[in-house]
Amino acid sequence: MAAKKSQKKNMFDFSGPTHLTSVNWASPNHRRTVAACLVQGAYALEYDRQNHQNCAPAWWKKFDFELKKKLIDRADSSIFGAIYEFKPRKYIQNSSSSAPKIVIAFRGTLFKKETFWQDIKLDLDQFMNDLSRAPRCEVAVRAVEEMTSSGAGRNLWLAGHSLGSAIAMHAGKNMAKRGINLEAFLFNPPYPSGTVEWIPNEKLKRGIQIASSVVAATVAFAKKGCVENSREHFAQISSWIPHLFVNSDDHFCSGYIGYFEHRENMKKMGAGIIGNLATRNSVRAIALGTQTEPLHLLPSANLLVNSVDRNLTACPLKRMRHAHGIYQWWSQHLSLKSKECRYRPSFS
Repeated sequence: MAAKKSQKKNMFDFSGPTHLTSVNWASPNHRRTVAACLVQGAYALEYDRQNHQNCAPAWWKKFDFELKKKLIDRADSSIFGAIYEFKPRKYIQNSSSSAPKIVIAFRGTLFKKETFWQDIKLDLDQFMNDLSRAPRCEVAVRAVEEMTSSGAGRNLWLAGHSLGSAIAMHAGKNMAKRGINLEAFLFNPPYPSGTVEWIPNEKLKRGIQIASSVVAATVAFAKKGCVENSREHFAQISSWIPHLFVNSDDHFCSGYIGYFEHRENMKKMGAGIIGNLATRNSVRAIALGTQTEPLHLLPSANLLVNSVDRNLTACPLKRMRHAHGIYQWWSQHLSLKSKECRYRPSFS
């Protein structure tokens, strides 16, 4: 029964956006839907590999993409991503200049026997800010660099879900440092310090955020070079504005809501310098002496927030699973709250 349910979940005709019969590439909703489906295609590729099925192709063929390359993790030989090339049919050849030429999509954690332990290890690496050193991340970055150098840069999309979003974010930052801002669709990107969002009392939550900012700023000043390094890093990538799709009921990614809100609140309080320092630095990373920059911190983003229908289920676990799922992002009834968050450098 569980195997049959898993197969249906990976079948486009059963779980996909069958309502989308044609794509308007100028529509943000259509672009989001296609990006999410191509990420699901990466999930389905690994599902097919383990179960000897052929569910995956429908997720990209529906939108006139071809599979150009599978991205393989050297540690467990799993498929963690895919490179797609847009090959439109003749009658829509000139439908829109907004269509991508190449899409590189990364799946998240897959709870299957052949991928479970490696995916969990990478989740822990992400939490400890060591993901950028993982071979999977290196393969992803190299693939993006190669496709960009081949001339597809201006028409290349990045897309990822959960752990795959963290990988896509790292690859996008890497290109932004070189002055190449790729369009990115990051679904449920993990925010390691998001537990404060679980606090229902808004006054208490804000108080904790302010205290954390003061601590972060103080530690950053105390650590020689932290302030200058973080300012330089954020300035390099501040013009890159990825699309962050988060669900307010998903504790793995909802921290981004508070992250950007808090920065604005600190500015209103006249503490913009402290707010900027706090959003550029991770207390945990500094305290642990981590040499790499905090992977999850972003200067700018187009933040799009969804929430779970409270009538859907009374079970917190089921609600959480729905809030973290990739499937929500191609719903035709989705109502998103959107906010563009731009980083404004200060003298800090």
